[in-house]
Amino acid sequence: MKQEKIQDRFGDFGGFYVPESLTGPLHNIANAFAEIKENEAFQKELNTLLTQYAGRPTPITHAKNLSKLVGRDVFLKREDLLHGGAHKTNNTLGQGLLAKYMGKTRIIAETGAGQHGVATAMIGALLGIPVEIYMGAIDVERQKANVERMKLFGAKVHPVTGGSQTLKDAINEAMRDWVTHVDTYYLFGTAAGPYPFPALVAYFQRVVGIEARMQMLVKTGHLPDAVFACVGGGSNAMGIYQGFLNDPSVTLYGAEAAGEGLTTDKHAATLTKGSYGVFHGMHSKFLQNGDGQIAETHSISAGLDYPGVGPEHVALQESGRVSYQAITDAEAIEAFELIAKTEGIIAALESCHAVALALKLADTFPLGARLLVNLSGRGDKDMGSYLEYKKSR
Repeated sequence: MKQEKIQDRFGDFGGFYVPESLTGPLHNIANAFAEIKENEAFQKELNTLLTQYAGRPTPITHAKNLSKLVGRDVFLKREDLLHGGAHKTNNTLGQGLLAKYMGKTRIIAETGAGQHGVATAMIGALLGIPVEIYMGAIDVERQKANVERMKLFGAKVHPVTGGSQTLKDAINEAMRDWVTHVDTYYLFGTAAGPYPFPALVAYFQRVVGIEARMQMLVKTGHLPDAVFACVGGGSNAMGIYQGFLNDPSVTLYGAEAAGEGLTTDKHAATLTKGSYGVFHGMHSKFLQNGDGQIAETHSISAGLDYPGVGPEHVALQESGRVSYQAITDAEAIEAFELIAKTEGIIAALESCHAVALALKLADTFPLGARLLVNLSGRGDKDMGSYLEYKKSR
């Protein structure tokens, strides 16, 4: 059977801009990825782990109190209920098994909010493969609970003290490690970076959208009128969008981080304020200064605190298929409190950007419209950031 070609570009975006020493390892991953897509034993093992270990399918919750508040039916895709506390487990299970399939004996990863780091450490423990995690020193401090979880799973955590000490710099250090240890598997956490990572991560996250589409049809007899997801690098959004990209009646929205506001320099709204460039192995949009240097970013949510975005998101923005809007820290905090007080759910601050955008745009839809929000993770990890924010106000 002829193997399907792995997509390397999305319109003008994506590509493969890496040191020569990484071209071989990346092509090896692409070739192995093409093989496992057709490998029945691999797919069976992955599906078994997704159901019996991770707890798929995750449910859709009708947020009845939020719905009453806005006069539209708000539904939540509950990735916060997945083992590990976020959608990241879908990708780490898939790539962890891929690393095992390739015979790799060491896994490295980057992490921002810590959820990808936790999910990687968890899968490393499950599969018996040593894991090392790179994490910005600022993120290590604001996500202490997740750091301790990684260590409990047996992973080694490397705080990164260079640059802005956030996700961008964690990726830089992980790539430096990979250049000198090409026998290692780099388990990339989001639908960004060089080929084949954008396509590979989207593939392992597509289960979210496939489930959500079926569940909405079973639950309501209809597709949603709109789907909302937060966007940093963009993996949870790409996951849920794939259930609806071919349905023109479903409007798709992405919520990115406006931080303290778009009129300041303390934001991470790449799709709103960024410009085209090449960084982290891909041609995409990035926040850059006038000299083309990558700018520092800010978001109260560590997982959105990244100056770039996956290339497929830029293509979707250019085509007009997805509308991307920026949500401030204050708006995300308001949504964080509202969903807790109305629905009894502590959602990740990342996810609360999507909740905030759905509530902000609700009255642009007819009464009774069905709005689906991807609740990409739980918010236990964010209580420290929330309390610090409230204390500073």
